[in-house]
Amino acid sequence: MALTRRQREVLDVIREFIGRNGYSPSLEEVGKALGLSSVATVHKHVTHLVTKGYARRVWNQNRSIELTPGPDRPASAALPVAGLLAAGAPIVTVPDGGTTPVPADLAPDGRKVHVLRVAGDSLVSAGMLDGDLVVVEERSEARDGETVIAVAVGGGASVSRFRREGDRIWLETGGESDVALDPARVEVKGVLVGLVRRYSNP
Repeated sequence: MALTRRQREVLDVIREFIGRNGYSPSLEEVGKALGLSSVATVHKHVTHLVTKGYARRVWNQNRSIELTPGPDRPASAALPVAGLLAAGAPIVTVPDGGTTPVPADLAPDGRKVHVLRVAGDSLVSAGMLDGDLVVVEERSEARDGETVIAVAVGGGASVSRFRREGDRIWLETGGESDVALDPARVEVKGVLVGLVRRYSNP
């Protein structure tokens, strides 16, 4: 279904905001960007985007707008395979790792997304097997509860649930290896948005 001019403007604002910040805008922020003082008007336009298949709402979140591939987008997207991932080891960059198809909703417009291939069995406790493809949104900031790929200063990569507590960052793996770190000693490399597993050779 075609969008009106204003609906297209709202969609563009949301896409640009997500690309710049890594999370969706509030209705107030959308309205401010477009010079609209009525939140109800913004809500109406977002509702039309949802109805027409360009966005969806995630309930129980303050910033609940997510963009979808759109009704005219293909069902899959080709993402670059950027490297190899193993717990406790540096992320190994693969300069020309090719691309791999993933469901299009794992690569929404306005977000930088790539794929890492799991190497070895070090991430089995995180539910990831050797050869799995992990879809990662490139972000240096994370929200509480998101699963991140993080690198501690002087250490290797970890796949952990992210949580802030006071002046500490907790990287939780669900076991005794949970650690609390000074934010200056940990770097978030990305947030996991999906996992692709092949059970047989093509």
